[in-house]
Amino acid sequence: MLAASGARIRLQFGRLLAEGQLDFPPRWPPLVHRSLGPTSLFCTGQNSNPKNSAEKTYKVPGGHKPSTFDKKILLWTGRFKREDEIPLRIPPEMLDAARNKARVKACYIMIGLTIVGCFAVIVSAKRAVERHESLTSWNLAKKAKWRQEAASEAETKTK
Repeated sequence: MLAASGARIRLQFGRLLAEGQLDFPPRWPPLVHRSLGPTSLFCTGQNSNPKNSAEKTYKVPGGHKPSTFDKKILLWTGRFKREDEIPLRIPPEMLDAARNKARVKACYIMIGLTIVGCFAVIVSAKRAVERHESLTSWNLAKKAKWRQEAASEAETKTK
């Protein structure tokens, strides 16, 4: 129970605030960090040093040796002018950027080929209309041919 003695008191997130007291958000309990030595600043209680070599990860600067396909991508995207200029080891970021640029170029080429293909289909369809060719006429001609072949086979069996 709360007893008010001439001043208003209100509850906020488990705290008592008197009138005139500043209304700040509640403070969370401070984080407790254990130090394992002079080199570690913060630790959550686990040993931060990996015990075996499988847990260790090292980033070698310029640590990617480009394959022949990677070299072609680097040349095609314009990163290097000749294959002799490509170093033995390149940064992975450079190769990723070249691959992304190659993907975009390939997409633009496919878009262009699709548009050219659409115009080719339109032109061939207009020429077929001029020759009075259509799928319906082709199907009717094919079925007439089948009927004629079936009739000729029936005549040869009856003889």
